[in-house]
Amino acid sequence: MTLMPSTLDDTPAPLQAPAKRTTNSDRSMSSFFRPRTVAVIGASEKPGGVGRALLENLGTFHGTLYPVNGQRDTVLGKKAYRNIASVPTRVDLAVIATPAATVPGIIRECVQAGVGAAIVISAGFKESGATGTELEHQILEAIKGTSLRVIGPNCLGVMGPHVNLNATFSKDMARTGNVAFLTQSGALGTAIIDWSLKEKVGFSAFVSIGSMLDIGWGDLIRHLGEDPQTHSIMIYMESVGDAPAFLAAVREVAPVKPIVVIKVGRTDAAAKAAASHTGALTGSDEVLDAAFNRAGVIRVATIEEFFSMAKVLAKQPLPRGPRLSIVTNAGGPGVLATDMLVECGAQLATLSPETLAELNKVLPAHWSHGNPIDILGDADAARYAAAVAVAAKDPGADGVLVILTPQAMTDPIATADLMRTYAKMDGKPLLTSWMGGTRAKTGRSILNEAGIPMFDYPDEAARAFSNMWRYSQSRLPHPVLAPEGKPGPEAQEPETEKVTELIHSIRQRKGTLLTEYESKQVLSAYGIPTVETRLAASQIDAVAAAESIGFPVVLKLHSDTITHKTDVGGVRLNIRDASEVRGAWDAIEGAVRAKHGPGHFQGVTVQPMVMLKGCELILGSSLDPQFGPVLLFGAGGVLVEVFKDRALGLPPLDAYLARRLMEQTKIFKVLKGVRGRSSVDMAALDQILVRFSRLVAEQRWIKEIDINPLLASPERILALDARIVLHGPEVREEDIPELAATL
Repeated sequence: MTLMPSTLDDTPAPLQAPAKRTTNSDRSMSSFFRPRTVAVIGASEKPGGVGRALLENLGTFHGTLYPVNGQRDTVLGKKAYRNIASVPTRVDLAVIATPAATVPGIIRECVQAGVGAAIVISAGFKESGATGTELEHQILEAIKGTSLRVIGPNCLGVMGPHVNLNATFSKDMARTGNVAFLTQSGALGTAIIDWSLKEKVGFSAFVSIGSMLDIGWGDLIRHLGEDPQTHSIMIYMESVGDAPAFLAAVREVAPVKPIVVIKVGRTDAAAKAAASHTGALTGSDEVLDAAFNRAGVIRVATIEEFFSMAKVLAKQPLPRGPRLSIVTNAGGPGVLATDMLVECGAQLATLSPETLAELNKVLPAHWSHGNPIDILGDADAARYAAAVAVAAKDPGADGVLVILTPQAMTDPIATADLMRTYAKMDGKPLLTSWMGGTRAKTGRSILNEAGIPMFDYPDEAARAFSNMWRYSQSRLPHPVLAPEGKPGPEAQEPETEKVTELIHSIRQRKGTLLTEYESKQVLSAYGIPTVETRLAASQIDAVAAAESIGFPVVLKLHSDTITHKTDVGGVRLNIRDASEVRGAWDAIEGAVRAKHGPGHFQGVTVQPMVMLKGCELILGSSLDPQFGPVLLFGAGGVLVEVFKDRALGLPPLDAYLARRLMEQTKIFKVLKGVRGRSSVDMAALDQILVRFSRLVAEQRWIKEIDINPLLASPERILALDARIVLHGPEVREEDIPELAATL
């Protein structure tokens, strides 16, 4: 059974930077954003050339600029140097725009000259094939064990707006602000910069990261997390790269600074396009969602939503709760915003009696008397200001959205001007939607200049507020779940040595597939309750086991090679006497011999026929090449792949994370009890997920594992069947993907 979409193919794994780059790394990272000296290697006067664009863009840099050109004495009127070694002072940042074949040699010269950091603009590396990949290997060898850090290759460059650094070939320079923007698409980066100038959004840093030869997401997130001028981080991502480093950095930074990611490659076609663009592999999008949720990343789906988050994070505080008050001069747009708000997980604020009384004083008698606060189509600027003032004071509101439609009595400019008073509410974001075209244009400009996010449509604003709340919620500490249902069994310390020895013995005989009996031994050792299971190597043994257990019983195929028993007729249920045991034995053996041959039948297991009514669940794990072991929980049974009611998460889990994982499925509502059915002991189920996640985290030789079905009834929870697959003998322990998450 496939637990999740496969992310493996035959493409060679992307190059990775050396595992440790600690020597003077802080100094090197600062050199990208606050250098005192910059050298442009490949500076030229060629019209339209990258070397010329870089030199011109760096003309206003607050530091010393050195053109490097091996063929000229001057470039654009500046003294040029033959190579980096001839530059008279130590260079903090080298920006390289020369043919790909020359870059490894230039990097070696930079190392010898003590350059702090380098940006490789040049293309023609791993995205172009084997020759380019070899060039990247040469660069990695050149910087190994040194303090030199490299961004790129195949990138647009870096901007440090606070020191007027534009080390890119983008025409426009970003405004100074508090948002850091990281992108794997240089072209999208230029579009973001152009958009930001119109929307008055400023940046603390802009990085086109390229193919991540050395510097990856984790390096940049950590650095920007410590940068006092960066308040939030926006990422356009095509590939994750070093997933554990990314998650580790996010877990450090996300609790104090929002990290918003738009990750492309959600479909197979898009993933292939991204891979051809960056030369990197992309993983399962479903797994990526689970990783982002675990780390506290705000993932958005569209460029529009991405822009929206950039606006609100740059201009407004985060909400303290999910409750939004909406002030509008039209009912329809208010309903539109409400729908989006609720669908995204936030809610309308309930107006307090005091707020209702105050609104009655300042609004006409026919106002909506509820939230959304419809102040009617003839509302002037003064009525808007009065309503917003009252709504903002309500302690039950965590933010305010103001919607304006251009009706005959509406004054968009005067209303926008009065909104500036509320641009900086303590802990309550103010969002606006000035709908329309020409009549709304000037009002929108006023709002943008005042630091108030403006949206063309109110549902965009409501979604942005919901995303802000989602991030605020992710920063809250995990609550301790109150016990539910019957007291569970005492938590037992897992018998890890017993499991390790069993797995070792199976690997010694070159096996990768555990039998059901062996799999249940592993589960039992980790405190996961299993149904009694006895091995029978003959019909006589099977009859004796059945009589000892007590009828009715279940017979299942016992095989070292066949993994899916039902597919070969290897499961016989509700067997009521010895004669039926012998018949079931013959039927299973005959089916296996017919489909696979005699060597695949080693007998049967005999188990009691569990008559409990309950939910059939699946609990499993398999490996993602980027994020390591991934957990799956959902509705189980023989139709598991048809219904696909499942949720993914990263191990290890605690009780809170286990419950959050289960809540993402439809079967969760059934577990809690519906239509007269009693609830499953949820506290016990929490602990089974916690123990299972520990098993997955500790036993690294396990490649795949699933319990299907895991029967959950009000009386008890039992693993009825289990399957475990190990890594083969060709796999080295150091090649097994590491655990990506931590508690």
